[in-house]
Amino acid sequence: MDLRAGMTISVRTRRDVVVVDPARFLAAARAAFRELHPDVSDEEAAEIVADVYDAVGVLLDLDGKLAADAPEMPIGCRGTPPGQRVLDRPDGLSLAGELQQIVLDDPMPLQDYGVLVPEDPFALPS
Repeated sequence: MDLRAGMTISVRTRRDVVVVDPARFLAAARAAFRELHPDVSDEEAAEIVADVYDAVGVLLDLDGKLAADAPEMPIGCRGTPPGQRVLDRPDGLSLAGELQQIVLDDPMPLQDYGVLVPEDPFALPS
């Protein structure tokens, strides 16, 4: 396909992590929250970062992705054997793979939806 003005390029990313230690995961997220908000006490951070959604959101706010410092993990024959987890990370997470897909000419880029994001923003265009 030739490059042209008005072409939409979508890069869809899937990054999987496995929680191997829930206590370390929440502690890391609460520490990240305190890094982002230094005026908040440990007790307040524990109240604010109370579940997995809160924890994921805070870690994404801080680093842009979960287990951001983990080395790349190829999928397939060169990758880590299925089911093998990293157990000693301080954030209690084990990277479990990352894939990216390039989609050309999605008829409507996300910006064009305004505040009404489509029901499935990851659905491929028909």
